[in-house]
Amino acid sequence: MIPAGTESALLDSWDYFLHLAMVLTPLFIGASFLVGLAQEYLPPERVEEMLRSRDHGSGNVLAAGLGAVTPFCSCSTVPVLAGLLGAGAPTGMAFSFLIASPIVNWIAVFLLFGLFGTAVTVAYVTTALLAAIVAGLVIGMLDLDGYVKDVRITAGGREIETDGGAPAPGASSTTGAESGCCECATDATNRTHKERVTAAGRGALSFFRDTLPYIAIGIAIGALIHGAVPAEFLQRIAGPENPLATPLAALAGAPIYVSISGMLPIAHSLTEAGIPIGTVIAFVVGGAGISIPNLILLNKLFERRLLAIYATTVVTIGIAIGVSFNTVFVGLL
Repeated sequence: MIPAGTESALLDSWDYFLHLAMVLTPLFIGASFLVGLAQEYLPPERVEEMLRSRDHGSGNVLAAGLGAVTPFCSCSTVPVLAGLLGAGAPTGMAFSFLIASPIVNWIAVFLLFGLFGTAVTVAYVTTALLAAIVAGLVIGMLDLDGYVKDVRITAGGREIETDGGAPAPGASSTTGAESGCCECATDATNRTHKERVTAAGRGALSFFRDTLPYIAIGIAIGALIHGAVPAEFLQRIAGPENPLATPLAALAGAPIYVSISGMLPIAHSLTEAGIPIGTVIAFVVGGAGISIPNLILLNKLFERRLLAIYATTVVTIGIAIGVSFNTVFVGLL
């Protein structure tokens, strides 16, 4: 016998699933197209070249900005990071790029706008970029270069050496090839603008097909939370009455994170259930920054102490942004 109210809850979840799917699908495809354009015009070796000549300070600002507009996946972010460190870029500047890349990107911005509106999106992007810059500046003062592993990475047809964080002569070559799992083109220097746009369009559809399962899972979880999980239960766990809700949310996102496109529908459902927006943002930031796949890849590049510093920095940023949203921005959003 079906418990009373189950059918109504499932129908509510199904309606919410369809609503989120219709809102997010065009936004995701549009954002994926911009991702493709960014990869066509700013391939990894170009990003490295732009940052190598920058110093501590202005370089952190540029690094955070490039991390936001060049949303490589983790498998490409780590080689870019290795290339920066191998070329002698300050560790703090590399950290600004590393922190901004997963938590601020075209997909996050578009989906945030579709789900939460302009005010939340602008506040999120501004605070996240500022946090990446400040964190990089602080990391740069701690003399942590010695905690970068001496490794050699082959990606996209080029070989990169970090040499323990010291500049390595001939550390990276720029022979064109496909750039790993993200399919970032590195041989597009002679393409026309029309060819680049066409390639970005094909890449957007391909990326959408590859990511569709994660989007569907995220929307399904969000829909079940919306229709089947009592709001009172969620509020007892992560509501404003729990002073540890925001720190715990920043940690809780990591083990369940798969992609930002899957996290944001869940985040929207939590806010619909009455969870404070700052607590939800902390959940998203923590999940994107210290996801298990990301930490596994970074473990190949960082000694454990530096990896722990990175993880602690991301969690701290998530908590700080979350608290800001729940206090400073609460009357503005």
